[in-house]
Amino acid sequence: MGEASRVVDFAVGSETFQTWYTVSGDLKSGIRPLVLLHGGPGFSHEYMRCHAPLLEAKGIPLILYDQLCCGNPTHLCEKPTDFWTVALFVSELDNLLEKLGVRENFDLLGHSWGGILALAYVLDRQPSGLKHLVLVGAPPSISVWNAECRKLLAQLPKDVRETIERCEREGTTDSKEYKEAEHLFFVRHALSLDPPPIGVQRTMAEVGKDDTVYRALFGYSEWDVRGNLGSWDVTDRLKEIKQPTLVINGAQDETTDACAAPLFWEIPNGKWVQFAKSTHMAFYEEPGRYLEVVSTFLTAHVG
Repeated sequence: MGEASRVVDFAVGSETFQTWYTVSGDLKSGIRPLVLLHGGPGFSHEYMRCHAPLLEAKGIPLILYDQLCCGNPTHLCEKPTDFWTVALFVSELDNLLEKLGVRENFDLLGHSWGGILALAYVLDRQPSGLKHLVLVGAPPSISVWNAECRKLLAQLPKDVRETIERCEREGTTDSKEYKEAEHLFFVRHALSLDPPPIGVQRTMAEVGKDDTVYRALFGYSEWDVRGNLGSWDVTDRLKEIKQPTLVINGAQDETTDACAAPLFWEIPNGKWVQFAKSTHMAFYEEPGRYLEVVSTFLTAHVG
C-alpha cells in the first residue's frame, strides 16, 4: 500500500477545523503503526519523512500529520495567543488517533516540541494503547531548556553574541543581522548540515509563511521561551509514564544532557542513547545508526 493523504475534522468548542495527515503503509497489516510528531512549534511534517526506511525495512506503517496552523491544515493567524495551548494540540492528536482507529495499538515518536507534545499526551490521557514512546531532543522542562541554551549562546564568538544581545535589547530580532547570528547557533546545535536537507528546507519555508504557533508557544527565539510554553515543566510527573521509552539527543544538541537526563532518571522503563556526531536532528546527521536504534526499540517485545 502506498501513501494516502486526507483530512479529518477537529472540533474545538463550537468551531470545526481540519487536520491534514498522511499514512505510509497499511494500517491493517497487523504491524503496529508509528505516529510521528513534528517539532517547531509550528513546523510541518515534511522533515520527518526521513523516517520512511522504518516502513521500507521493517514494514512499520507511518502516520504523519501537520498540527493545526502548520503546513497543510487550517491556518488561524487571527486567533489570539491564548488559543494556542498544549491542551489544544493534545486534543488534536487524540482526535486523529481516534479517527484513524489506531488508539488501541500504536507507537509514538516526538521530536523537540513534538516530544513535549508526546509527553503531554501520555501524562494527560494515559493511553493504554501506546506501546512504545520515543523522545528525540525533547526537554521536560522549559526553564532548564532556557538556561542550557543560554550556556550554549555564551560559547558563540564574541561578535555573534554581541549582535544577538543588541538585537534583543533593541527589539530587532527580525533583522537580517540577527537571523545571520541565529543561523550560527542553529548550525552548531540544531542541524550541522548546511545547506539543510530538502525536507528541512520545505519545513522552514512553511514556518516562513506562518509563524503563528511558534510565536504563541515559544516567542521570538529558541533560547528565551516566553510564550505559552514558558512555564511548562513535567519533570515531577515523569514517574507516571509506564511505557518503554527511548530518549535520544545529540552530543551537541540544544537539548543538552541536563535537559534530557531527567527523562532517563525519572521514567521507570527508560533507555537513553546519545549520538556523538549529532546536534538536534540525529535522524539526518547519523541516519543509519539512528534508524537501527529506533527500529530495534520499536520491534522489541511488549508484554
